[in-house]
Amino acid sequence: MKKRPVLNILLATFFLYFFLVSIKLLEKGIKTLGAEYTDQLFQSVSSPFAGLLVGTLATVLVQSSSVTTATIVGLVGSGFLNLEYAIPMVMGANIGTTVTNTLVSFGHVRREQEFKRAFAASTMHDFFNLMAVLALFPLQLATGFLTKMSIYATDAIIATGFTATKPNSPIKAAIKSGANFVVDFLSRIPFIDNLYQNSYRIYAGLLIFLAILFIFLSLKNIVSNMKSLMLNRIEFGLDRALAKGGGMVGIIIGIFITFSVQSSSITTSILVPIVGSGILAIENAFPITLGANIGTTITAVLASFAVETTDGLTIALCHVFFNLISVIIIYPIKPLREIPIKLATALSNATAKRKSVAILYVLITFVLLPLLGIVLFN
Repeated sequence: MKKRPVLNILLATFFLYFFLVSIKLLEKGIKTLGAEYTDQLFQSVSSPFAGLLVGTLATVLVQSSSVTTATIVGLVGSGFLNLEYAIPMVMGANIGTTVTNTLVSFGHVRREQEFKRAFAASTMHDFFNLMAVLALFPLQLATGFLTKMSIYATDAIIATGFTATKPNSPIKAAIKSGANFVVDFLSRIPFIDNLYQNSYRIYAGLLIFLAILFIFLSLKNIVSNMKSLMLNRIEFGLDRALAKGGGMVGIIIGIFITFSVQSSSITTSILVPIVGSGILAIENAFPITLGANIGTTITAVLASFAVETTDGLTIALCHVFFNLISVIIIYPIKPLREIPIKLATALSNATAKRKSVAILYVLITFVLLPLLGIVLFN
């Protein structure tokens, strides 16, 4: 039995509130842990390069850039992760999130031509995000342009008097009340209360674990309800993009779909089987993928409403600017926008002949290289 649209909206709204409460719980857990232990926790992130790779690996493990970026916002908002390392982490999350649609393409592995098209559709997202990082990461290290832009934009937003940015705003008050309710509820459980009394560090660790778990579950339910609500619109949007031949229409549709379902993985994972079946050409799927990259940044912006300091909004805006600028500098120039498609097509031709190449590509790109890099850059 299908849920009614009104029920989908109500459930999505509830889980959106629960998501914001979870961000506040994460902040509380980190502050309870104390600066001494959070400093030790992030000793593994001792350089921007390590931050980039940690962001990639963390997103691969949780299969969601939204979870990673929301967690980063909570850490930055708590004051225990600075922007110097947080910005590369966000860039890494962009790389890590592409593994989901790459894994989806394996559903076509028994049909050679379908698999070739599907694998190309999934890996063009990988190559675009790698290009974006190669272009903007060194520029950020040299000039700090993303940091400067985001701080300026944060100040401009605060100057408008936007309610959610104020420390005593009704939105922040409602989120704080929800977080306090959860903490009070947990304190009534004898086991957890004993932990708090006898070992506040273990209690803080438990709170952080629960917060990240709640972030994951709330986002999963937001995506599930919004996907159910928007499924027909998604199909309609993709039909329109196909009819128009992609381009700016495809980017806008990608933004709209991802904004609606709160998950770029949903958008890109829908595209993979459509391209695999031959309904949509990879060239027309590409701009929709880029739109999904921009649309997914809304999650971090929403998460910033739950944290006390304005740094949370700053890192969220870094995510917006990074994804937006990468599209602006790559997509309008035809030779540049063809690079991800050509690389993905060449790789898919190799994997069609030897399926083991696809498995090695996933393991090396998303697991072995990030792990090796973390070791080398620390």
